[in-house]
Amino acid sequence: MNVKDLMELVVKTVDDKRAENIAVLDMEGISLVADYFVICHGNSEKQVQAISKELKDVALENDIQLRRMEGYDHARWVLIDLGNVVVHVFHRDDRSYYNLEKLWGDANSVDVDAILAPQENM
Repeated sequence: MNVKDLMELVVKTVDDKRAENIAVLDMEGISLVADYFVICHGNSEKQVQAISKELKDVALENDIQLRRMEGYDHARWVLIDLGNVVVHVFHRDDRSYYNLEKLWGDANSVDVDAILAPQENM
């Protein structure tokens, strides 16, 4: 699976768990850490954990290496490292405090709506 397909799988997975305000930053040429950051939030600790667990399960089902998952127990900011895609699942109350979108303001945004739009039959 190429990195763009992985990023799109992540976006669809967090959307399936009703993650809020999904944002994707194209980090290529800006950060050596990853090609994409996917940022979203849940409205409770349980939802943050559900989103994170679903991502872990989907990664395992698709033979995607889960390099690291940090913050799951506290469920305030869970970082999931999938290699070239790093996912940040925040609790609603903490997302604006860290404001990663502003911190990485030089990065281009990816159109999440286009990723989530239903595909038309060809």
